[in-house]
Amino acid sequence: MNNQLPSHIEAEQSVLGTIFLDSRKIVDVMDKLSVDDFFDSKHQAIYQAMVLAYNDDMHIDYTTIISKLNQTKTLGKAGGVDYILELSNHVPTVYHLDSHIELVLDASLKREIIETTSQITKMGFNESISAIDYVTQAEELIFAVSQKRSTSEFSKIEHILVELREKIEKQKNRGDVTGLATGFSNVDRITSGFQPEELIILAARPSMGKSALALNFALNIAKRNKNGQATVAVFSLEMSNDQLVSRMVSLEGDIDGNRLRRGALDSKDWANFHAANQSLNSLNIVFDDSAAVSVSDIRAKCRKLSQENRLDFVVIDYLQLIKGDSRAGNRQEEVARISRSLKQMARELKVPVLALSQLSRAVETRDDKRPVLADLRESGSIEQDADIVMFLYRDDYYTRDESKKTGDVELSIAKNRQGQSGINLFFKFEPEYSRFIAVERRDDEE
Repeated sequence: MNNQLPSHIEAEQSVLGTIFLDSRKIVDVMDKLSVDDFFDSKHQAIYQAMVLAYNDDMHIDYTTIISKLNQTKTLGKAGGVDYILELSNHVPTVYHLDSHIELVLDASLKREIIETTSQITKMGFNESISAIDYVTQAEELIFAVSQKRSTSEFSKIEHILVELREKIEKQKNRGDVTGLATGFSNVDRITSGFQPEELIILAARPSMGKSALALNFALNIAKRNKNGQATVAVFSLEMSNDQLVSRMVSLEGDIDGNRLRRGALDSKDWANFHAANQSLNSLNIVFDDSAAVSVSDIRAKCRKLSQENRLDFVVIDYLQLIKGDSRAGNRQEEVARISRSLKQMARELKVPVLALSQLSRAVETRDDKRPVLADLRESGSIEQDADIVMFLYRDDYYTRDESKKTGDVELSIAKNRQGQSGINLFFKFEPEYSRFIAVERRDDEE
């Protein structure tokens, strides 16, 4: 059995020889190959010298490359002058460059996978790591390799146009909602539905109603997409599964939440409870209320659902409660890493991810307590990573007199990467049912 690492030495020689014959080809090669893609250390040194010469606006020929190698004291490592002069003899024609590059890349990818699997094997002997964490980290390492290769080249516009046309044809019969219908006409009008790969942030002060709105989104999306077969995964780091489902029963069955919690249901409530139970049983909503959960945990569980073709929407309540990464230096860096990982997860799994977020206390010190982007707690990277940032605001949240509470709610779209932003949407909130009702009016009607 041959245990030599995969390599294509002749292809590496041909790539370097082609650049010597036609220095303009360095641009094509640099688009696709890095120094580490070459297996032979001589070729790594020569290619590194070529890249340095190109970056210094120098013409690439034998003289300039030998000069660069002398400057970096790597001429001996590169095989010496005689070896460099012989490289062009390995190139019968410059027209096969793409094929030679592909051979070099193929061997490089195999070596990278071998190295990664070796790292995974070594990690498996660490007794301090659990099996679940081991599988998660192994998946992440393999995914990192595949992502690196998938982003190594530009995409031609002709290929993108074909994909775009196919996407438009798929959507043409769906009307204005091209993503997941949220069940709220005003939200769907602005977002065209929650789109695949989007990270959506819903932020508010505590007890403003963001968890209730997230459950409204989850329930509506499960009911109104894929003929009621859309799968929604809800991760709650604050409330238990039975608390979440209790709210959904209240919402779906039109049952006062306080009576439901106390068990003080009359005959009408029980009839509504059984109807809600039957309706909810038909939906694909799954819950996870693990208190100390990391992004890796969330991603692993969502990836499993995705592999089973059972994932359409993810809700996380809430971002600041996700377990941080020990590699981060402080909490701000932790939150930055978490938000970036959630965005990467949305892109990998091709589903919208709704993450709830707390706002800083600074909002309470202002006369106008409507949130702005600067109020996002602990990290500006949340704003950067998110495709949509929505703020929930209730004026009667600050009113102690129960008789003056109107239930009026503003949902401001502070950021919308693919559409309108800086606008307010209006709702009525019925706290006894955890229900939000869209109100079709605009800012200028206030």
